[in-house]
Amino acid sequence: MIDHIDNQVAFPQIDVRQRLSVSTGYGVAELLVHGDADIVGKTLGGSGLRERDISVLTLHRGTAVIPNPRGDMVLEPEDRLLCFGKLEEMRSMIPARRKRVRKVKRLPKNPIHEQE
Repeated sequence: MIDHIDNQVAFPQIDVRQRLSVSTGYGVAELLVHGDADIVGKTLGGSGLRERDISVLTLHRGTAVIPNPRGDMVLEPEDRLLCFGKLEEMRSMIPARRKRVRKVKRLPKNPIHEQE
């Protein structure tokens, strides 16, 4: 009897990333909430992620892991969100990197080999 019940509720081992990336353009990604992000201090429900077709699967805060976080969870700086959704939407949330200013050295007036 116990074996029968066990077989009825057994969950097969599945590769979650493979299952969640079946739809073209969708996938799993981890997003870091930077301190200056506009979603800091907002709840998950009020962050606009659902409207952008992004679902938060897990929230990592320090050493705490919160699976399937509720919509009233307030986002804090340095939170890491494991998300499933439109890859383009998630890419658009990554802040642009600042371009480094190239330092250009002036060339000497006379060629180097003539200075000796």
